[in-house]
Amino acid sequence: MTSTHAELTKRHRAVLPDWLALYYDEPIDVERGEGRHVWDAEGNRYLDFFGGILTTMTAHALPEVTAAVAEQAGRILHTSTLYLNRPMIELAERVAELSGIDDPRVFFTTSGTEANDTALLLATGYRASNQVLALRNSYHGRSFSALAVTGNRGWSPTSLSPVQTAYVHGSRRRGTPFAGLPDAEFTAACVSDLEDVLGQLHGNVACLIAEPIQGVGGFATPPDGMFARFKEVLDRHGILWISDEVQTGWGRTGEHFWGWQAHDANGAPDIVTFAKGIGNGLSVGGVIARAEIMNSVRANSISTFGGSPVTAAGALANLDYLLAHDLQGNAARVGAVLREQLDGALGRIPGVVDVRGKGLMIGVELAHADGTPAPETATEVLEEARRGGVLIGKGGLEGNVLRIAPPLTLTEAEAREGGRILLAALEKARRS
Repeated sequence: MTSTHAELTKRHRAVLPDWLALYYDEPIDVERGEGRHVWDAEGNRYLDFFGGILTTMTAHALPEVTAAVAEQAGRILHTSTLYLNRPMIELAERVAELSGIDDPRVFFTTSGTEANDTALLLATGYRASNQVLALRNSYHGRSFSALAVTGNRGWSPTSLSPVQTAYVHGSRRRGTPFAGLPDAEFTAACVSDLEDVLGQLHGNVACLIAEPIQGVGGFATPPDGMFARFKEVLDRHGILWISDEVQTGWGRTGEHFWGWQAHDANGAPDIVTFAKGIGNGLSVGGVIARAEIMNSVRANSISTFGGSPVTAAGALANLDYLLAHDLQGNAARVGAVLREQLDGALGRIPGVVDVRGKGLMIGVELAHADGTPAPETATEVLEEARRGGVLIGKGGLEGNVLRIAPPLTLTEAEAREGGRILLAALEKARRS
């Protein structure tokens, strides 16, 4: 008898694109979830340490979010931005209040990709320039313009571009000329690189777009304060700073509500983009910008689905829960427990060459004995972790970094259980 998963995999491959990635040699259908656990269609239970790519921020089937969505759905699902929308206005007020940006305006989209696309539209129009700076190893989405500022070849299928992008160093260290430099020297080298790149461009540059911690790039983490140094350079040239907080926002790093706040940047970014966690699985993203930048668009514009009543209601309930239960603090406390376990793999399990990240956003980089990346080992650990009952992700320029990002309500007991399973998976993968 054909299993449920085998049958679904066959149907998936018959009708969906070949390039639509599926995890695992035997893909699974995640059928339901509760708290930090999910169950597949064949009844297997897992600790979810990836949250649908850092999207299930609070918990699966969070009653407060479910109730808000159901109540709003019973009233009206959709109207568009052509009409006043109370849930969208209330959510925008809350996001603006939390943004750290002076005189903020908020525009809602349906994804992080669309949010970054909008931010690029704002910056290039405001600065009257199509020149953009981005970080090497970056990922900003899958639209034409978002791919044009993505510095990771594994996720950029075309060299065609609506903007002229120049890539600078800033987060990834291993495999670069800056590997092994202490934080202060690494930061100085990256600032010098930024200055050098600017010296090769044609004057007016629109913006720098950067993730405070690179997501798809394998949770590559710059030294604290680096973007403050970058901002000093950008400000001298009038260049806007876009902080892509799609994965780092809402307290996931534990120490701050936004990833950019780790850099004490003498002022907030000009533009912040967000998505994923705010909706806890609902399709919502957005852009926050100073009013002079947001209002600089000189054309008619609407969003058919951005800030829809039902997604805004669910996102607001999710954000209220996160703040009321101090999930940022929990990310710091429980993240430290998980990090301590994984740090123990360094020097003990061959091939584990780096453990990095902040809060409940942790990357484990794997390499061979000669220092070359080991993507096949990362794939095997992914499989072993699933067999052990934990779902994780992977990323990095070479696909050799484990990505660990559970919901922010993770308990200490769950962190210890998941950490034990991950360490066992690492040991078994290296032996095989």
